Amino acid sequence: MRPQILFPLFKSVTHLKGVGPRTAKLLESVAGSQVLDLLWHLPGGMVDRRSAPCVAEAAAGTVVTLTVVVGTHQPSRERHLPYLINCRDDSGELALVFFHGREKHLLEALPPGEVRVVSGKIESFRGKIQMTHPDRIGTFGELESIRRIEPVYPMTAGLGAGVLRRALDAALAEVPDLPEWHDAAWKKQRRWPAWKEALRTAHEPQTENDLASDGAARERLAYDELLANQLALLLVRARQRQRPGQRITGDGSLRRRLISELPFSLTPSQEEAIAEIGDDMASGARMLRLLQGDVGSGKTLVALIAMLAAVEEGAQAALMVPTELLARQHHATIAPLLEPLGVPVVLLAGRNTGVRNEKMRMAVSSGASKISIGTHALIQKSVSFRDLALVVVDEQHRFGVHQRLALTGKGAAPDVLVVTATPIPRSLLMTAYGDLAVSRLTEKPAGRQRVETRVLPLSRLDSVMARLGDAVARGCRAYWVCPLIETSEKTDLAAATERHAALAKRFGARVGLLHGRLDGAQKEAVMAEFAAGRIDVLVSTTVIEVGIDVPEATIMVIEHAERFGLAQLHQLRGRVGRGEAGSTCLLLYGPSPGRMAEARLRALRDIDDGFVIAEKDLALRGAGEVLGNRQSGLPRFRVADPTAHGDLVAAARDDARLILERDPDLDSERGQALRILLYLFERDAVVKNVLSG
Repeated sequence: MRPQILFPLFKSVTHLKGVGPRTAKLLESVAGSQVLDLLWHLPGGMVDRRSAPCVAEAAAGTVVTLTVVVGTHQPSRERHLPYLINCRDDSGELALVFFHGREKHLLEALPPGEVRVVSGKIESFRGKIQMTHPDRIGTFGELESIRRIEPVYPMTAGLGAGVLRRALDAALAEVPDLPEWHDAAWKKQRRWPAWKEALRTAHEPQTENDLASDGAARERLAYDELLANQLALLLVRARQRQRPGQRITGDGSLRRRLISELPFSLTPSQEEAIAEIGDDMASGARMLRLLQGDVGSGKTLVALIAMLAAVEEGAQAALMVPTELLARQHHATIAPLLEPLGVPVVLLAGRNTGVRNEKMRMAVSSGASKISIGTHALIQKSVSFRDLALVVVDEQHRFGVHQRLALTGKGAAPDVLVVTATPIPRSLLMTAYGDLAVSRLTEKPAGRQRVETRVLPLSRLDSVMARLGDAVARGCRAYWVCPLIETSEKTDLAAATERHAALAKRFGARVGLLHGRLDGAQKEAVMAEFAAGRIDVLVSTTVIEVGIDVPEATIMVIEHAERFGLAQLHQLRGRVGRGEAGSTCLLLYGPSPGRMAEARLRALRDIDDGFVIAEKDLALRGAGEVLGNRQSGLPRFRVADPTAHGDLVAAARDDARLILERDPDLDSERGQALRILLYLFERDAVVKNVLSG
């Protein structure tokens, strides 16, 4: 049960005074549906309205709050002219300027002859002092409520700043006094306020420092969230490791045969990762390990060698991937490698139906099939394993935690190896994968080509098409990536369907189209045509980003590259440079790409190390963007920013480890307060499933 002291924070925002259904819907779109969501919606800036000079002393370019007598109204007689209201105080005159002003509304707000308070930025126009569209208008009695520091929040259309402020004031009134969960000496050393005080300061900043990520209030709230995250991860990991794992050693025969028949040698980091994984599997404790590597670093081979260890032990292994296209590609790669070893591989995917699918499921449940590759089909109730000893989850960020647990639940505490082709900055590893040990593949296998990367404006599109035509005539194959499937009235982005039509008109029928709206069979057919060389140019959305492997493709064109994230661009570039021939990536950008986009494109042109790119991406975009919706399995922080709070991540990790060493079940007085912290940041499942036995 959630602690009763937190009940007010988890009520719907409709319980707040003055929040009706319409306002609640707007608040939900910008923050969330609960009072706590509103409290985590922190301001990003502030406006100081305390300056209250007389009109004559109001300096242009400054924000001031003036008390004036309203004079004559001059409604605009032409649409392009503004509505003017002449005001004055004892020192001089002020013109209030409203474009598209409604006379009835302005007469009610600023009646002639009355004293009114107006706040906004002062401008000088033709020697006269004016204020365009005052931010605040009120009576003299409202002077002190207007003349203050005003926090500025992220907003949504239809939600007024005053409405949001009143809702936040009502939410702050609901905040209870919570027991302190931090060590007193640590809190004193950091000069942090109590949680309630920190939250109020964050919403009612008095200085720029109150808004800063390293200010005492924000830093305290960020650390609270990071500590909750680290505690949750370590508690889950401790509980999982308490379940006895299987001691998997194997005799090494299958692994030695596979490695001896490879046409290349393993890289040092592959050998190191294989050793780390082997030690974990042989330990008898449950393995929970992340295998992280750049594009083309040989992750699949390392995972396959781990799976063979399970097979040598007489057990089974399963590889779960996010898409059917990738599952079939993995099967096409792995099955021929294992066929000479006498190890059968089963593919379980959504399109397998009828008798064939039933045979495959029976082979898995009987134990006849030692290695299974599949999508979400692996976690269907109809699929059971005889002795599942190792689960490999490829592209973890595409899966939720529940899907990973559903697969591991099909075995008796199987070992877990999570594989990601997206290099993750070190400062995010602990926040995103704190429950996993980490192995990194840092080299690329011998023969992997560096891709020449060029940055060009879209104005050179005709030239790019002409050069592409020359390359195709020489037998080259190319990807052409567009950000959208179809154009819409709201965007000028290139659409894959339109680009496909334009290229097909130029190059004929040997231009294919691939996007997410095609069903599995259609995608496979297009990829098979491209891989076989019957298609020269494949126009695609980012569906090709992960896993597609056509060594003969040597050209990657990315249209409107400025609209993609840096890590995503690197993944797309990784689709070429897989064969012996030199490869090229062309990044085409639209007009006025912006400084941030230009920095991303320059970074990609100059850097080919995925780990360096990941760190650069984090520095440019921040953790919220890097962790964004695409990587839905990673945590979304409400207050903390691992970019700005990198030092706090490590501190929270150490703090959580020390807490659990001393009080593994959080039974002490501080432990009970930490349970409240876990609920506060909605780590309810950890408290229910781990701490409640």
